[in-house]
Amino acid sequence: MALTLMKKYPEAYQLDDAKQPKWDYVHGLVMTSFEELYKKTSKQEYYNYLKSYSDATIDANGNIPSYKLENYNIDMLIAGNHLFYLYQKTNDKRYLTALQKLRNQLEMHPRTSEGGFWHKKIYPFQMWLDGLYMGETFYAKYTSTFENGKNFDDIALQFELIQKHLLDKKTGLLYHGWDESKKMDWANKETGTSPNFWSRSLGWYAMALVDVLDYMPENHSKRAELIGYLNNLCDSLAKYQDSTGLWYQVTDQGNRGGNYLEASGSSMFAYTFAKGANKGYLPKKYKNLANKAFDGLINNLVKVSPEGYVTITQACAVAGLGGNPYRDGSFEYYVNERKKDNDPKATGPFILAALELNR
Repeated sequence: MALTLMKKYPEAYQLDDAKQPKWDYVHGLVMTSFEELYKKTSKQEYYNYLKSYSDATIDANGNIPSYKLENYNIDMLIAGNHLFYLYQKTNDKRYLTALQKLRNQLEMHPRTSEGGFWHKKIYPFQMWLDGLYMGETFYAKYTSTFENGKNFDDIALQFELIQKHLLDKKTGLLYHGWDESKKMDWANKETGTSPNFWSRSLGWYAMALVDVLDYMPENHSKRAELIGYLNNLCDSLAKYQDSTGLWYQVTDQGNRGGNYLEASGSSMFAYTFAKGANKGYLPKKYKNLANKAFDGLINNLVKVSPEGYVTITQACAVAGLGGNPYRDGSFEYYVNERKKDNDPKATGPFILAALELNR
């Protein structure tokens, strides 16, 4: 998979068909997978590819020209997740400066009345599941590496607010988004939640839990709480795993007309289940469910060309809430968003899942 990406996109910034260097969350996700791949294999080509992304997007002074702090977009933080490793390996001050600039966003990032980070400045008073992976994995790495872990309470608070406002007690799943102001047309007028469960947003959230736990100290008072959230979520997700091992785009609506088995969410769940079991956060049975999910991807959604190129199909290209044109969060909306082969939101987690499963 990694070699396929490198062949199609010789420069890492070209991922997702970008025409010029762009600081973006999808690149951050795939670079995380290349970092783990390099650590596992020690193959220089993976490291070079990883480093080439940073060197294309960060200038000589550690500035990130295509990043706009004033947008207060939580998505932009995860693009810096691999910089911790590069800085540790090279001691290049540019990477540290870039990390500090990203960390600075969190100091000023607008919040809900209870202290939850808004998803973006253009989405006021809203928390989306995606944002927990985008913001909290970076925040956890940063506070653990440079701040003696002093901000883990704030990180735990973000998860607590998600559980408080987005959890559906009946299914155990979490809605894609929540609007504290309840002003958005997609928001339930009583609860503020969006109307449906979207597998990729649940995947972002599941990965956030399993990755943040890497950094949260064993003796932290909130650690057990996060492990509890992870177990409850995975327990609920397991109930919606299809006989193929995969999950549907709209998680709880099975084979309702138009719904389809989706690659990115399924890859994210495979990774979360495998890593959670490997780390002891989840019962061992989740390793089997992760292998079943990975088999499902290979058997149903992955194609290999005669030359050996690997393609993951049935990946939702993008989905969100609100904006222009307006996205209403309906079942019809999610199942009709365009699909993209080898979308980075599928390829990155697919590589991570393969590494966790040693496959």
